[in-house]
Amino acid sequence: MTINFDTLKPSLVLYGLNALYAILLLAIGWYLSGALQRFVTRVLSVTHRVDPLVTLFVASVTRYGVLAVVGIAVLQLFGIQTASLVAVLGATSLAIGLALQGTLSNLAAGVMLLLFRPFHIGDDVEIAGKAGKVRSLSLFMTELVAPDNTQILLPNGQVWGAAIINHSAYPGTGEVKVTFPVRAGAANTLADRILKELREDSRIDDRAKPAVHVSKVIDVANPTAPVVELTVSATVKPSDADAIKQRVLDHASALLAA
Repeated sequence: MTINFDTLKPSLVLYGLNALYAILLLAIGWYLSGALQRFVTRVLSVTHRVDPLVTLFVASVTRYGVLAVVGIAVLQLFGIQTASLVAVLGATSLAIGLALQGTLSNLAAGVMLLLFRPFHIGDDVEIAGKAGKVRSLSLFMTELVAPDNTQILLPNGQVWGAAIINHSAYPGTGEVKVTFPVRAGAANTLADRILKELREDSRIDDRAKPAVHVSKVIDVANPTAPVVELTVSATVKPSDADAIKQRVLDHASALLAA
């Protein structure tokens, strides 16, 4: 086999120049993708109305979109028909999609959650029978932190397809009111101890002080030990109301039994 050096030299020069153009185009595309990602992040962050997770998602999509366009341009430099390549990638994507239906459904649900934002980081929610505070949301998983500091990971497909109860959606407070009978002689001491316990609880709203008072007299048949009704009231977050109520009852029971 003979080599035609007269045609080999121009071909090498042509492919060498194409390789240099490709490297230069990749470098420019890489820089532009990063710059656009930072620009989109900065623009969306200035408004303070877009959730940080949505900002991260949109910025990432922008960057990889630019890289995809640059990749197609580089392939065209070397004479590769991108139409046939796109067709092959489409068929491959279809096969992968059929094999990973569950994963892709979680991905699609994650995109919908990021776009529509039914909850935000730090919200108290109940999702698919699980309750906790939202810690993070990715394209595949939603992470909650339970009241006992347990991590809960939910696939986004379950989150998007289930009823979502968001206790933090509307600002406001809930009122806890507990009543129980007590001997009149022990009412003042018991009230002071319960008030001290409530004031040390960080879940109690400081602007609305907890109160303990005698609401009515229940039994005066025995003059030496009359029974009165003690009422405990406090203002808390709606999600903490049940826990605070149970804490008051447990503490009062312990004091009465002592």
